[in-house]
Amino acid sequence: MSGHAGLALWHDYMMGGSDPAVLSALLADDAVFHSPVVHTPQAGKAVVMAYLVAASHVLGNDSFHYVRELVDGDEMMLEFVTELDGITINGVDIIRFNDAGQITDFKVMVRPLKAINKVWEMMASQLAAAKG
Repeated sequence: MSGHAGLALWHDYMMGGSDPAVLSALLADDAVFHSPVVHTPQAGKAVVMAYLVAASHVLGNDSFHYVRELVDGDEMMLEFVTELDGITINGVDIIRFNDAGQITDFKVMVRPLKAINKVWEMMASQLAAAKG
């Protein structure tokens, strides 16, 4: 499976109800997640899955949509826009796929500052609820 097929599966996950089984199949065991609000990279499939599930619940509302994609082999940059509590959030997902079409590296960058603060607040709540 190429990265392009993996990208199609990522879109299916984000637009198709965020099924955790789809995400689990998409993630490599050694996947790493880079959060816009956590300093250190988060490593391992279970940890990355927790962050991406929380992010899909926080960001993946009716206003979420990708506005641009840049694809270079197995590396993709997807720009998105969404709205949370009246705050417009503009962000970028930078995704690297392995030869099996699984995500090995996922970095999220968000702007402006008030959007980062809102994402941090809502992600902290989602992650705490998931651990609870």
